[in-house]
Order: sequence, then C-alpha cells, then structure tokens
Amino acid sequence: MLDMSWGEVMLIGGVALIVIGPKDLPKALRTVGQITSKLRRMAGEFQMQFNEAIREAELDDVRREVDGIRNTVRSAGSTFNPVQTIRDELKGAVEGRSKVGPEKLGPPASAGETRSLADATAQLKAEQEALPPIPAPEAPTPPAAAEVPLPVPGSVDDPFGPPPEPPVQHDGLVDTKNGAAVQ
Repeated sequence: MLDMSWGEVMLIGGVALIVIGPKDLPKALRTVGQITSKLRRMAGEFQMQFNEAIREAELDDVRREVDGIRNTVRSAGSTFNPVQTIRDELKGAVEGRSKVGPEKLGPPASAGETRSLADATAQLKAEQEALPPIPAPEAPTPPAAAEVPLPVPGSVDDPFGPPPEPPVQHDGLVDTKNGAAVQ
C-alpha cells in the first residue's frame, strides 16, 4: 500500500481523526475508497487498451508477412509445376537423354579443341617423365632395443604409477572419513 508501514498508516489515521472528526471520518474514508477504485479501474482499462494496440500491431506485421508469402507462392506457382517436371525427367531418362539440355552446356567445341583420352594420357606421361624425380625423405632410424631401458614397475619412471594398495579388512566399524577402524 504505497510502501507505508502500519505505524505510518496509524499516524495518518490519527491525524485524519483529529482533523476531520469522528462524525465525518467514515464518509471521507468511503470517498477515498471510491476514488481509489476509480483510479484502479481507469489504469486497468488503459493497460488493456495498450495491450490490445500492441497485439493489433503485431497482427498487422504477421498479416503483411503472410500476404508476402502468398504473393511469392502465387508467382512461383505459375512457373513451377512439380508434376510436369517429374514427367519430363522420367521421359528423358526413358528416352536416354541427358538431364541437362544442350542449351545449358554451352557452345559445341571445335574439332581442334577436342582430343581423345589416349592423347591426353600420353601428354601427361610425357610431362611427368620430364620432371626430375623427387627424392624420398629419409626416415629416422629407430633406436636399438638394447639402448632403451624399460621402466621398473612401481618406480618413478613407470608411466602407470605404483600398483594400488589392497583394501584393509576390518572386523569392526569403519570411520568413513579416514577409513580407520572404530572401537
């Protein structure tokens, strides 16, 4: 209630009792309550209208997006026919035609530009023979087995560390913090 403590409310009530008087105090409190309820109602209506305006603005954006998608589909629908496309591809496969039409391949090559596979292979072999041979990299020689000492199990050099100690068996209760027997 407007960040007032009970002490402050009691102080205001005492001052109002003295200033207004006990006879007119109920009428004044009723008037204050009615004004407060009217203010709350007006604030609620304002908030409701504000939320509705925001909702309508969002709906307008969504409507614009849907209309844009609809227009795109209409324009694409007239040029794209999936059934006809599939029919043409099947017909072309059955007849042995290429999927790519000759108009998309470009102009035909002249007779001087075309060569056989054997000619191209012979030219590549000749180019490779003309290049100097690449020397093979020298592989490092591994050290002899007698030169590398093996680590002793359980030593500092052992990559696996010392072997684990076996668990201690107790006949009585065991302390969970340090594992010692409790008597």
